[in-house]
Amino acid sequence: MGADGGSIPKRCELVKNKKSEEKFDKNVKLALKWRICQLTQERLRKPIVACRYGRLYNKDSILEGIISKSLSKTPITKHIKNMKDIKELMLTDNKEYIDNVDKGDTFKDHNKTPFICPVTFLPMNGIHTFYVNWRCGCVFSEKALKEVQTNICYGCSGELNQDELVMLNPDEETIKIYEKKLENERLTKKENKRKRNIDKISFDTMISDGPPSKEKAKIKISTE
Repeated sequence: MGADGGSIPKRCELVKNKKSEEKFDKNVKLALKWRICQLTQERLRKPIVACRYGRLYNKDSILEGIISKSLSKTPITKHIKNMKDIKELMLTDNKEYIDNVDKGDTFKDHNKTPFICPVTFLPMNGIHTFYVNWRCGCVFSEKALKEVQTNICYGCSGELNQDELVMLNPDEETIKIYEKKLENERLTKKENKRKRNIDKISFDTMISDGPPSKEKAKIKISTE
């Protein structure tokens, strides 16, 4: 018994309670990550976009950053150069979600979120892995990918290519993989552009010089 007549909690109970609290805090942090624009830290609201690293932003904030050319000044958005580097998300609304963000006296279940997977109905709360089809912007869960294997998009019935899927809010290790992939793509595009320019210069030179004359051909033959 304690000094106030209550029972003294055992050590195992204290450890268990601490682990439960830590798990709850982690889940809340994960859930908040799916509700906040990673550029402005403001609440996410449609239209919502994702970058090639899977980070989520309010579209208006990114557009303002592109116009003002301020995205390069922020480490989290410096890889976003133009509209091609973001994709607007086609999200499935959770009809059972009730927004009580302004009611401080109301319990908020962070497992219930505004958006869900269109196939499995899992909530986008940070516990479940979600992907965006970069081709069309449709969003769905990893569980849907495993349970219903297809090359047709779950959202719009368009094309689904595994290489074009981007994980949303991934861990740092996955972000590093995406960074390397994006850098390789940019280097490849740069090299292809260089080759096209060389081919164009060669073609333009040939057109301006005209076909080889007979005299030039004779000189070439005699020198050989």
